[in-house]
Amino acid sequence: MDVTGLSLTTITLFLPMVGLFILLFMNGETQKSNLKWVAFATSVVTFIASVLMWINFDPSVAELQMVQRNTWAEVTLGESVINVSYFVGVDGISMLLVLLTTFIMPISILCSFGSHIFEERGREKLYYIFLLLLEWSMIGVFVVHDLIIFYVFWEVTLVPMYFLIGIWGSEERIYAAVKFFLYTMAGSILMLIAILYVGNRAGTFSTYSAGGDIGVIERVHSFEGDGTYWDGVGPEGENEDSGFLFNSVESWLFLGFLVAFAIKVPIFPFHSWLPDAHVQAPTAGSVILAGVLLKMGTYGIVRFNLNLFPEATVAWAPTIAFLGVVGIIYGAWVSYAQDNVKKLVAYSSVSHLGFVVLGIFALNAQGLQGATLQMVNHGISTGGLFLIVGMLYERWHTKEMSDYGGIWKAMPLFGAISLVISLSSMGLPGLNGFIGEFTILLGSLGSNYLSFAFTLFGTLGVILAAVYLLKMYQHVFMGELKKPLADEEGYKLTWYEKAAFIPIIIMCFWIGLQPIVFFNLLDVSVDNIAALFLR
Repeated sequence: MDVTGLSLTTITLFLPMVGLFILLFMNGETQKSNLKWVAFATSVVTFIASVLMWINFDPSVAELQMVQRNTWAEVTLGESVINVSYFVGVDGISMLLVLLTTFIMPISILCSFGSHIFEERGREKLYYIFLLLLEWSMIGVFVVHDLIIFYVFWEVTLVPMYFLIGIWGSEERIYAAVKFFLYTMAGSILMLIAILYVGNRAGTFSTYSAGGDIGVIERVHSFEGDGTYWDGVGPEGENEDSGFLFNSVESWLFLGFLVAFAIKVPIFPFHSWLPDAHVQAPTAGSVILAGVLLKMGTYGIVRFNLNLFPEATVAWAPTIAFLGVVGIIYGAWVSYAQDNVKKLVAYSSVSHLGFVVLGIFALNAQGLQGATLQMVNHGISTGGLFLIVGMLYERWHTKEMSDYGGIWKAMPLFGAISLVISLSSMGLPGLNGFIGEFTILLGSLGSNYLSFAFTLFGTLGVILAAVYLLKMYQHVFMGELKKPLADEEGYKLTWYEKAAFIPIIIMCFWIGLQPIVFFNLLDVSVDNIAALFLR
């Protein structure tokens, strides 16, 4: 594992900060008109850098790649001194999510061009600064492998999203922003306590070995000097299953991490902050929230819960998978009941991410591959749905489905694009949503830890998704046009709206028709995790 020199991972991570500092020093009316172009150019360059990472990534190598590690601070715990390191690198899982992040951000910035929110709220410069700060912190979450620095990036993501919702959101934006912040902060405190305990016991905060050190994962999976495991089990390995869930240290540490990640996903019943945040957020905020921020939770479960606490993972797998299935059915059912089109799409995220949770806790290679790919699929499809809702709101200034109708006749290109994205979200074969859900259900069916009922009810969720998405499409796009626009030009998509849709449509078909490209990226990384649970 190479840990010397300036890695491509570091370059990609800090490119958004370069754009941010340029924005900070831009003033005057002339420069003000270029704010959006600086932000957009920065996000495009960052995407190009992530593609270069992909080109240089070797999918056959199990170790982290493009690694850089430098000591950031020294922490004294008792008689030992523990280094906190700037430790970045990528494997197949984090590589795919970095690509998703840098793919979503230019689209989010494009959809802000010409938005009415700047006429109403102003502060355009601050808006783009927060978007780039958010991109930097999200990339950091996916590439950092020191628990303390990971926690720093995890918390930083709260700040720009809080202000994006609170300043540029809709009528109840303050309530939604505060609720979002408090929910996620509460879970993060539990994770911080678990991180400190893990670092103290393992003697390091780094989750992978590098530079001759032993990482947290290696320490957790081996005997300590006192001959005990994390869960307090003695050298003989004696353990009573009935008492493991609530009587073992490993189990409580597992829950400390899980609650923080479950709130972010969100896993039912930790989901109540999500609809408010989505409905009140500006379009770019909703696209990023659905496209990337929610994936931080599912990524965290895969990266930390499964790797650090395999015994607790096995013990809790049926329970967490059950909550995932409940989320699939509940999210779909509540989506169908909505008349607010943005709230319908928001609740659909609860349902779709329930599939990701089910795939993760199948604890096999198929389930983990499907779950990781579905993180990307959900970001593309649901991000596209929020783009659609945002463009409708810009023209008609309403989120109620009852106020729409006949949009296809007025905007046939927009109607066709919306149909493709809706079909991809409901998992139509040939589009990206199908391959992810199919692989998850395949993994669930072949799991040694889950019963057939999980697969059965998961499949029911696929059917329900078609029901609520077709209902939405019928109410919004079919029938007669209820509210004609005063300006005929409003029916035409602008160039930047078309430009935002083009990459989404390409990815819907590319992943749906050539999923092997993305599965190859994941194979080795997923196999390493799944090997922990073979039996």
